[in-house]
Amino acid sequence: MNIFFIGITCIVAYLIGSIPTAVWYGQAFFNIDIRQHGSGNAGATNVFRVLGKRAGTVVMLVDVLKGYTAAILATLLWYAGVITETEILTFKIIFGLIAVIGHLYPIFAEFRGGKGVASLLGMVLGIHPEMALVCIGIFLLVVIASQYVSLGSILAALAFPVLLLLRIFGQKESPILIVFGFVVFLLVVLTHQKNIGRLLRGQENRTVLIRLRKKRDAQ
Repeated sequence: MNIFFIGITCIVAYLIGSIPTAVWYGQAFFNIDIRQHGSGNAGATNVFRVLGKRAGTVVMLVDVLKGYTAAILATLLWYAGVITETEILTFKIIFGLIAVIGHLYPIFAEFRGGKGVASLLGMVLGIHPEMALVCIGIFLLVVIASQYVSLGSILAALAFPVLLLLRIFGQKESPILIVFGFVVFLLVVLTHQKNIGRLLRGQENRTVLIRLRKKRDAQ
């Protein structure tokens, strides 16, 4: 194991996560700081609400790609002989979480980032793509049924470790992956504390999908 190359890769993962997609997109195409509008969050959901479907889709896809790319860095280190095959999963988790931290506290945007859900999804795609697709399905079902994006994010994050424990794919999953799943859930809960409070008070914003549909109907 080469500590120097691993250290450099950690820095690269953080810088990838620090790319403030929502902030830069809003400034480049709308001449606004997205953090000063809507919920004030530099994430895809707020971009959907403030700047529209196309902008939100672009920001979401790039943020997912950030987490995925950071996780895949571990595979590149394995190809380079820096880490062993048995260490790939561990370093995928490490690099992915570092990228998510970069998204939450981006050096390129005064350390004021988004909530990291899209980047978390990206890293899960890089670690366990089958489970990631299942969680996406759960997220969509919850959002359609409840009209709350935040609730969908929280329940999808909870489903990840729980379904791993239930072995829905018929195999015993790595303990470190299950622990990682609960860490992801805790991180999502921590970054959604205000949303949880609004949900309990019945004051949470409805999904952007409903807003877009109402806008189309009005036209």
